[in-house]
Amino acid sequence: MNIRYKSLVSATPAADSAEANAFFQRKLGFETDPSDVYHDLKHDTDDFVIVDVRSPEAYEKSHVPGAINIPHAQITAKHMEDYPPETLFVVYCWGPGCNGATKAAIKLSALDFPVKEMIGGIEYWEDRERYPVERGKL
Repeated sequence: MNIRYKSLVSATPAADSAEANAFFQRKLGFETDPSDVYHDLKHDTDDFVIVDVRSPEAYEKSHVPGAINIPHAQITAKHMEDYPPETLFVVYCWGPGCNGATKAAIKLSALDFPVKEMIGGIEYWEDRERYPVERGKL
């Protein structure tokens, strides 16, 4: 006898298409990826500031070209006062197993800055995508 099991994928029905569209549109308002950041940096797009939120030691080992280093614990109103309120920040940390970028995004959004998280962090930037990095420069 051949027993058919219900697919684990379809066991929970997919969302209505309009709801799915709204969800995925909204999701892109919160995150970007290394490919989009690399494209923009390669084409000298300067409408965002890329922020490495790891420790200064980790930043010196390797970071996204042009990234500034502000460890997430140092993001305060005082530290950010030189940036205009419309400055878009793109934050990243180690990778999917690190929540430092999320902590930074919480702090920046609480200060009323627009912010996106670069999913995958430096791990996906450097090890998976093999995009160039800078070293040193603190």
